[in-house]
Amino acid sequence: MMTHAAYDCDVLVIGGGIVGLSTAYALQRAAPGTRVTVLEKEHGPARHQTGRNSGVIHSGIYYRPGSLKARYALRGSAELADFCAEHSIAHAITGKLIVATERSELPRLHGLVQRGREHGLPVRELGPAQIAEYEPEVRGLAAIRVGTTGVCDFTAVATRFATEVTAAGGIVRYGAEVTAIDRRAWGVAVRTADGLVVRARTLVNCAGLHCDRVARLAGDDPAVRIVPFRGEYYELARPELVRGLVYPVPDPAFPFLGVHLTRGYDGSVHVGPNAVPALAREGYGWPVVRPAELLSTLSWPGTWHIARRHWRYGAGEVHRSLSKSAFTQAVRRLLPAVREEDLRPSPAGVRAQAVLKDGTLVDDFLIREAPHTVHVLNAPSPAATACLPIGREVARRALRRAQETGWRPPAVESGHCV
Repeated sequence: MMTHAAYDCDVLVIGGGIVGLSTAYALQRAAPGTRVTVLEKEHGPARHQTGRNSGVIHSGIYYRPGSLKARYALRGSAELADFCAEHSIAHAITGKLIVATERSELPRLHGLVQRGREHGLPVRELGPAQIAEYEPEVRGLAAIRVGTTGVCDFTAVATRFATEVTAAGGIVRYGAEVTAIDRRAWGVAVRTADGLVVRARTLVNCAGLHCDRVARLAGDDPAVRIVPFRGEYYELARPELVRGLVYPVPDPAFPFLGVHLTRGYDGSVHVGPNAVPALAREGYGWPVVRPAELLSTLSWPGTWHIARRHWRYGAGEVHRSLSKSAFTQAVRRLLPAVREEDLRPSPAGVRAQAVLKDGTLVDDFLIREAPHTVHVLNAPSPAATACLPIGREVARRALRRAQETGWRPPAVESGHCV
């Protein structure tokens, strides 16, 4: 058995997005004195999913009761707002409208009302005239208003987590891409592209778009493949058209919420995203192609199952990606006054969607464990909203795995890690 001094840290976290940094933050709060290191391949935090989403603090209304998404979003939205207030991070709780524009959507809208009430959320049903009171330029047959939805600067949240981690004695290394993982009876050793070796009792995989690859590096079969979907956004040149947050009624067959209107904490309004297959894990535009990553996607049987089941939906998304006119027409369902020239291209994001071999899109957060390791294998939206409770859960599992090496936390505050 290795001595304490032979370990470089107690828990090693791969990934400097909001989930990885929240996990490191939770580890130190749950067990002060725990030696934590975070490795992030980019040269700063939150460069991918965290920093490229719509910035919405989700209420939890969409998610199945009892699911991790529902539990963590309901809890996490309030906690995140408190965290932002405590640390002077830009945020606002604005509420949002979910608007039905066709009669066929009304039963689904009513189902969301019931789900919201089951979750204990403040939900108000609106008719067309009441929609106009909140959003004069938005048109719909009916809507609901959810009062607990908001917006915040998720990059600033992740950056604050990193600051808190280092202030408590942890290490956050940027520009540290993991290339090899060696798991032994005593723990794990990780090598980075520049030759750094870090030995830890426990490894936490929060690598987002690359989490399945990292799991395989550790010798584990994740049983899922990350299939990247790009979400393309526009910024509204006339932000006065939208006062707050406006969403369509989602299609339950897909994990995507559809093109929505988001007034951010800075007053800008973003429109999107659509969802199209990305040709690379970090494929933020059609020209970005990485053949090995594309082959990984195309060789996964689940990819072809998705294509066969949902090709009509996918074709529509691709059409709107390639045609600004078609995208504008989709937006006009909610916002008739919008013109094509009102939409200015804005940075895209890529969703790390875990897909099973049979083509099932993993709908809930997915956390799996193996000897000396904890893998976060599916953490798309609302993971940013739910980052604090997700971080506590992953930290709890990591601390338990670390204790299997004979280590005991220097001091455990039982109330923090639940």
